[in-house]
Amino acid sequence: MTDFMRKSFNQPDETEKYPLVKMDIMRLGDWSVHRFTFEPGWRWTEHFSPYAETETCQKQHPLWTIVSVRFIVQMDDGRKEEFGPGDIGFLPPGHDAWVVGDEPVVALDFQPVHANST
Repeated sequence: MTDFMRKSFNQPDETEKYPLVKMDIMRLGDWSVHRFTFEPGWRWTEHFSPYAETETCQKQHPLWTIVSVRFIVQMDDGRKEEFGPGDIGFLPPGHDAWVVGDEPVVALDFQPVHANST
């Protein structure tokens, strides 16, 4: 059981940076929250695939929400959805994603601690 707590993304537990993306990580009991800032031009298959060593993202995102701007997610089977501010979704393994437009996308990804790797 987790005790009452307050944290701020102004002081994340951890920050990771990759080409065109910054990830701030907060740990809250059995969950972690990743705040992603994706720069214009970012695409998973172009900018993160070399780090993950897979063609598309093989991680499940059980609770995903877009805070600002727009993002497209395309599944390996071709299904595609555009997410915008306030949208929330579940992303199973096997997807690509990219920024729409010329402004950074901010997104939150809620993960059980045991699924903490990007």
